[in-house]
This record gives sequence, structure tokens and C-alpha cells, in this order.
Amino acid sequence: MGNGWDGHAPESSARHRGTARLLTAALSALVVLLTGCVRSDPAPTPGGSSSSTSLGPSSATSATPTATLTEVVPAGLEKYYLQQVDWSGCDAGADCASLLVPVDYAKPNGATLKLHVLRQRATGTKIGSLLVNPGGPGGSAADYAKGADRIVGQSVRRAFDIVGVDPRGVGESQPLQCLPDAQVDAMLGADPTPDTPAEQAETITLGTRLGDGCLARNGELAKHVSTVEVAKDMDVLRYALGDKKLNYLGKSYGTFIGATYAELFPAKVGRMVLDGVVAPELTNEELNLGQAVGFETATRAYVQDCVNGGDCPLGASLEEGMAWLRAFLKALDAKPIPSGDPSAPELTEGWATLGIAAPLYDSAAWPTLTNVLRQAKNGDGSMLMRLADIYAERRAGGGYNDNMMQSIYAVNCLDRPETGGSVVNYLAALPKFTRAAPTWGPMSAWGSAGCAAWPVKSPFTPHKISAAGSALIVVVGTTRDPATPYAWAVMLRNELSNAALITWDGDGHTAYMRSNSCVDDAVSGYFVGDSTPKDGLKC
Repeated sequence: MGNGWDGHAPESSARHRGTARLLTAALSALVVLLTGCVRSDPAPTPGGSSSSTSLGPSSATSATPTATLTEVVPAGLEKYYLQQVDWSGCDAGADCASLLVPVDYAKPNGATLKLHVLRQRATGTKIGSLLVNPGGPGGSAADYAKGADRIVGQSVRRAFDIVGVDPRGVGESQPLQCLPDAQVDAMLGADPTPDTPAEQAETITLGTRLGDGCLARNGELAKHVSTVEVAKDMDVLRYALGDKKLNYLGKSYGTFIGATYAELFPAKVGRMVLDGVVAPELTNEELNLGQAVGFETATRAYVQDCVNGGDCPLGASLEEGMAWLRAFLKALDAKPIPSGDPSAPELTEGWATLGIAAPLYDSAAWPTLTNVLRQAKNGDGSMLMRLADIYAERRAGGGYNDNMMQSIYAVNCLDRPETGGSVVNYLAALPKFTRAAPTWGPMSAWGSAGCAAWPVKSPFTPHKISAAGSALIVVVGTTRDPATPYAWAVMLRNELSNAALITWDGDGHTAYMRSNSCVDDAVSGYFVGDSTPKDGLKC
């Protein structure tokens, strides 16, 4: 997940991942696994079929959108903005449709692609559409919208159609495919803390192989999966849905999509909530360092909880438990233990870090992590491998349910291109990362290596976003969020021209609809127009 993560540090792929899909799958599957009824595959992921639409000449036709709007659409893009959205029934009682967009907005008459859109209709009197995105990059917004009853409050469900559009290159929107499954396995299982010249060279090689594969297998689309282009796609969808303003709920990386939209189209911002913030101005190194500290904080909270509960397999004190985790990972680096999966028979340090990261997203999963680590301490890595599988959307026995672990790099390397990335740079940063986060820092220092030789040159650079002229944007931050540290929420709130910050003093990734009525009531009330959150609200 790191902007250039080479497949090692779990925080890198966690950086912008939303919680809904990850934890719903993880908790349901692991309850079964740990009671002895071992499944042969993870809990099923909604959807899963991928779009077969090929790039080709534009064939969009002018038509009347769902509701007639009077605004002037961007010149040259009329055929996209004015297209008819044709809905048909699909999974979970929802409606599905395709949205035609240009691959390159600078060449609107060139190649096109179809984006997969899913809508759960309002259960009461509709006041508009609410677009949602769970994060990633690489999370399926269509799958997220299927769970509308769980991701928004009931007052919001009554008032809004909940709409998810899979971003370009993701889910069913012509998903990028960069490497064969076996090579993705090799990337994720590789050494996240390379400490020899050969291992360090391999780290760079893995990222180079991924980037070259993305460009070779996907052509022009690999050059046009940036967040700026995703935000432009959302404005096409807004208009096609007949909405004068964009109402939006973005979590994790989804907050970066929302902030980017607000920068490009401030006058079109409606009710927007950004929960679990990715700060737009941070460089690769700053993001990786922030996440290392975030995961260190979350891990310490978990270990303290384990110790407080008694009979903790990690040790009798917080510092003893943290030391045990570091020693455990170092031992796996030297000598992996059996994973129980013939397709990836060794639980390496790379796989183990993914497995440990997954339950840190929600404190409800901490007891599961304790049981898994107890087994791993006794030389059985099968349950920790299953956690890693669930985290990576990987099937036991090999193969992946989606392309997140590949598309995440393609997006991040465009949004925050790595400048001057080399073994020398990463080794120079290592002491700073290790001091700030002794457990997660050594692997996070290498978090940008996947972008070091990315073959697509990007015009984008990290920068602050003020979105001057926008309506109120609500920013939500969790104090011990592992993947998107609370400080990032404060940063975004301070740079936005018109924003309010809600703080949840809690554990886990994101806050809205995670059993905190203070946050839930404030956000839902804002969406339906009952109330406006007070800036600085603490929950």
C-alpha cells in the first residue's frame, strides 16, 4: 500500500484500505477457522466478475440524464456528461449500470472505458445520491455500496440512493492486471526488511517487475488511473445521476478522492464526509513514516490489552510483548515456519506482517490475533497465513479475489511519484524510521521502493488542498488509527477552507458506523440536514 510499497510492509497496502470489506471477511472467516472448522477459502467477496470492456473509440451517445440539469458541462465532454444511465437489477437487490468515460481527459475523442456502478435505492423519500468509496487504492466501491445498511445510518439510507462506482482499473471497471498470481505471491511474501545487498537489490527488482508488467499488460489505461482522473469520473457520474451537487462518503484513501474532487470542483461539493484521512500534501517518505508510527501506536494498544487480559502469549508487560513481536518477525526472516498452504508453504516475515496488520484495523479482532500468535509461537503458522490471505484478498491454495495488491501501486505511483528512490536513500532513512517506530519502521522505510522505477512518468506532486468556495466538508479522525494517523485528519481540516473536525478517541481504522453513537449521530445528522457538526467535536 505504501506509495511505492514493494509488497512487504503491511501498512503499505493498508495505507488507504477501507475497513468494511477487510474486517467483515476477516472476522467472519476467522471465527470459523479458530473454532476448528477450517474453510478452504476466505469468506466470499461480493461481486468478483471483472469487466471485459476493451479500450476503443468513443461510442457514447447524447441522451437526457436521469434529471435535467441546467449547468454548462465541460467543453468536449458533452457526450460523457449527457449520457443516459441505464440501470438493471443485479446483486443484493441493487441496480447496476455502466458509465462511459474517456481514458484520457485530454483526448476525449480517443479511447474510452466503462466504469461499473451499483446503486442501492433510498428506502424512504429520496433527497439525492450519496457516492461512497471504502479506500484502497483498489477497493471496490460497488461492493461497498452493496452493504449500504451497514455503512451508513438508517436516516441516511432513507434519504439517499447509495451509489458506488469502481474506480478505473479497479473491481469491475477494467481491472489492471500486472503480474501472474505466483509473482504476486512472491512479492507479498518477500523480505520486508532487506538487510543484505542481494535482498536490497531484490526489493527494487520486485517493484520494477510490477511496474513493467502494469504498463505491458494494460497499455494506456496504466497511465491514467490517477486520483485526479477518478475525481473527474465522479463528476461525470454526478451529472449523469441528475445531482446538482456531489454528496460523498469517503473512507481511508477515499478521503483523498473526496479532497481531490473538492479541489477540482469546489462549487459542486454537497455534503461530504472524509473519514480516516490521507493528507494530500505528504510525500512518500512522510506517508510511510506516519503510517509506521500509526501502526506502532495501534500495536502497543493491542499488546497492552493482551497483557491486561492475562495469559498473554507475548509476555507479561507492554515492552516485553513488543520485544517478542520484533523477535518473532526477525526469526521468521531467518527461518520461516510452515504456513499450511502448499501454494505458499512458508510463513515468511512478509506474510506474517500482513497477517498481524489485519486485526489492528478493529479492536474487536484483537482476541483473534492473540489466538493466532499463540499458535504461531508454537510453530504453527497456518492461522497467521490465513489472516494474511484475508488481508490480501487471496484464496487459500493460491489466486486472488481482486487486483488490489496490484492496482494500489499503479495509483499511488502516479499520485506521489518517487523521486530519487534508491537503496542508498532507503538505507539513509532507516535510522529515523526505526527510532520513530521500532517494530514497523524498519519495513516502512522501504515503503516507496515499488515506485522507484515505475515506468509511467507522472505530472502530479503532493500539495495542500484548500477547496476554496466549497460547502462545509466534515473531516473525521480516530486517535489510534493504524493506517491513517489522527494527525493527518488535523492537517486536512486545517488546510481546507470550510471544514469541521470530528475526533473519536478510539482504536481501529475510521470511525463512522463503528459503534460510536456520538460520531454516527453527528455524521448522519449532517448528511440528512438535521444538524451541522460543531468543529472540534470530540467523541
